[in-house]
Amino acid sequence: MTDHTRDIEAAKEHFGEIIEQQLARIDRLKEEGDFVDFPAKDEIVIGVVGGDGIGPFITAEAQRVLEFLLQDDVKTGRIKFNVIDGLTIENRAACGKAIPDDVLEELKACDVILKGPTTTPRKGDKWPNIESANVAMRKELDLFANVRPVSVPEKGIDWTFYRENTEGGYAVGSQGVNVNDDLAIDFTVATQEGSDRIIRAAFDYAAKSGKNKVTVVTKANVIKTTDGKFLDTAKKIAEEYPQVEMDDWYIDIMTAKLVDEKRRTQFKVLVLPNLYGDILTDEAAEFQGGVGTAGSANIGKKYSMFEAIHGSAPRMVDEGRAQYADPCSIIRAAGMLLDHIGYPEKAKQLQMALDVCGDYEKKLVLTGRDTGATGAEYAQYVMDTLSDPKLQEKYEGYVNA
Repeated sequence: MTDHTRDIEAAKEHFGEIIEQQLARIDRLKEEGDFVDFPAKDEIVIGVVGGDGIGPFITAEAQRVLEFLLQDDVKTGRIKFNVIDGLTIENRAACGKAIPDDVLEELKACDVILKGPTTTPRKGDKWPNIESANVAMRKELDLFANVRPVSVPEKGIDWTFYRENTEGGYAVGSQGVNVNDDLAIDFTVATQEGSDRIIRAAFDYAAKSGKNKVTVVTKANVIKTTDGKFLDTAKKIAEEYPQVEMDDWYIDIMTAKLVDEKRRTQFKVLVLPNLYGDILTDEAAEFQGGVGTAGSANIGKKYSMFEAIHGSAPRMVDEGRAQYADPCSIIRAAGMLLDHIGYPEKAKQLQMALDVCGDYEKKLVLTGRDTGATGAEYAQYVMDTLSDPKLQEKYEGYVNA
């Protein structure tokens, strides 16, 4: 029989290092402060990070829309934009880091971040095995709540997903261990503090928004320790919110129930561990036009980041089509940013303009090729629609038709 002692001891040492890292993280979580009070701030710095592929193209258009909506406060100096370069895959690979040190320093000098898609190396790519920039940013800035709304009124869909953003399998996804050629092991993480704050955020939102129902999604019947902790925590927190109904579903059947026309209208607020949230929100986005049309918020107590949820589409760049990339996803994310920093009316106007342009009026169409509008042309179409003094009347006319 082969002696595996050396392999086992090396794996144990590696696992011990991961435990030490996570225990240190828990200590930091216990010391975190309160959420930023944006209406009370005299200055708000919005960092703009283009990322990879089509990212710089679509992010520039979202910045134009934000500058248009916030032009008065830009003039007074209350709103400032800081364009941050350096998060390209080439620069990250050269530095050997998911986020280069100088870029991270710039990010931490901002209050909120508007981020384009970034490329994550896969096994077999020409790039080194560096961690996802998104995962690293969520951990470095402690962006624990990934919030994704999905609304399709004509289908009775009004969902808000609260995905835990800093734990689960993604937290240590690049720290797995090949014990030997025959055995590879990855790890997943669930902490009491991490589970508590994302679940509490979901219940708070359900109570304040009047949705009054939270659905907890796990696979606790099989993943008994980490998913079990998440579900047990949810049941305890639910006792503090008697006005909010709670139910729980397993992730496999939940993917089916989202397409069940009778059942899906019953879901309101959904809270999930990291991996399940990633899968389910992409499925949900298909109901409102696909991931290319959906925005995402990554919320922490000190920092927040808003992004498109699609990839960097390097093929579009290689084929010379980047200028035709659809900017709607990141413009919707910009709307979530507006709401977060204290401009809910402007966020509502932007949402109405995007719906009018994309769902109803359709004066311009995005095809990703020269058969349709460029991203710049479409962003201008959105801004022209925002300038219409009868925007709300027009929007309500379409919705109620």
